[in-house]
Amino acid sequence: MSRFRIGSFQSSDTNSVIDIWEQCGLTRSWNNPHLDITRKLSCQSELFFVGEFASNVVATAMFGFDGHRGWLSYFAVLPNYQNRGFGRELLEFGEEQLKAIGCPKLNLQVRAANVEAMDFYRRVGYTEDNVVSFGKRLIAD
Repeated sequence: MSRFRIGSFQSSDTNSVIDIWEQCGLTRSWNNPHLDITRKLSCQSELFFVGEFASNVVATAMFGFDGHRGWLSYFAVLPNYQNRGFGRELLEFGEEQLKAIGCPKLNLQVRAANVEAMDFYRRVGYTEDNVVSFGKRLIAD
């Protein structure tokens, strides 16, 4: 019987990970997913995880810690594998990794139109912070 397994991202996972991001609507024209992977591999690569089921990559998560707050990016589970607990398991795994290095709080951003994702995060114990997110592109992809 197959079970969900969490492991570190390997370069051989690149195409599968990008496919997950695309199927889950995480990619945008202004972000080159290959460059995003390269950037992550140069900084805390040990916090870049994939989830596998039946030897296929079906989930992905990039965690990070800046010494003050943890961050989660590119968290996704292939649509055909959602609602099986894989997302919750991957999220809890990453949270434990962050706690182990002293991270007191995990932040994440969700696009305002992604109601399904917001519902998921609420179900697993996240609350909406009363903040406005700002961003500034420093390097064009």
